[in-house]
Amino acid sequence: MGSNQSWVTEFVLVGFELSADVEVLLLWVFSLFYILSLLANGVILGLICLDPSLHTPMYFFLSHLAIIDMSYASSNVPKMLANLVSQNRTISFVPCIIQTFLYVSFGHTECLILVVMSYDRVCMALAVTSWSCGFIQSLVHAILLLRLPFCGPREVNHLFCEILSVLKLACADTSINQVVILADCVFVLVGALYLMLVSYMRILWAILKIQSKEGRTKAFSTCSSHLCVVGLFFGSAIVMYMAPKSHHPEEQQKILSLFYSLFNPMLNPLIYSLKNTEVKGTLRRALCKERPV
Repeated sequence: MGSNQSWVTEFVLVGFELSADVEVLLLWVFSLFYILSLLANGVILGLICLDPSLHTPMYFFLSHLAIIDMSYASSNVPKMLANLVSQNRTISFVPCIIQTFLYVSFGHTECLILVVMSYDRVCMALAVTSWSCGFIQSLVHAILLLRLPFCGPREVNHLFCEILSVLKLACADTSINQVVILADCVFVLVGALYLMLVSYMRILWAILKIQSKEGRTKAFSTCSSHLCVVGLFFGSAIVMYMAPKSHHPEEQQKILSLFYSLFNPMLNPLIYSLKNTEVKGTLRRALCKERPV
């Protein structure tokens, strides 16, 4: 680079290019989803911590999933909401890299937690491994990102500092970053999805052996709900990071990213926890205790 090259100290988050009225509507909708996801996951986390009957492997992992969902949404949604009410959509370089790091970290960790939930043995070791792998892999991406020069342009065509959108602004070859991202996707997404499908196939085989028709129906209902969440989570990620770029334009990427930031954190507690009889019973008892005599 030449000595007179100016360096970028902040980025501009382009977001959706919409009218002011539509942005106000999105502000209310996104705020509602964000609050509901925090409340739902907070309630699940509180119930699991307070009720000893829920101190089992399944709920242990559900508590971690709740923490991830709250953290995942909080890492980028507040800035997204602020951009909907402000014309100043800048974000400094360091907060942008931190946002990218957290987004990737929580995404990786959730993938791994979803996998180990279907192999619920040695809970603490599996949970620690999931969190450690998620943050170590994200740290690798952050280090590779920080080595790149950013000298303009500075407009991130996304709702937040998503890693692929930030890479497009680098003033150097990003092939190493791209290769690492692809390898990461193969390991975390494809590998994790394979392990999960193997586990669910074994679960489905066990369900087919249930003699009671009512028992099979109930088990299939629960299993299908879980598979829907898993399919949406992994399917969206594979489309975003592994499909040919021409097949998913930037506006589509923005919409898909909303699933991870807003919809998925709200769906997880509803599918995995609040439909569960034990959790509903614990919530009912907790509410009854708070009623005045």
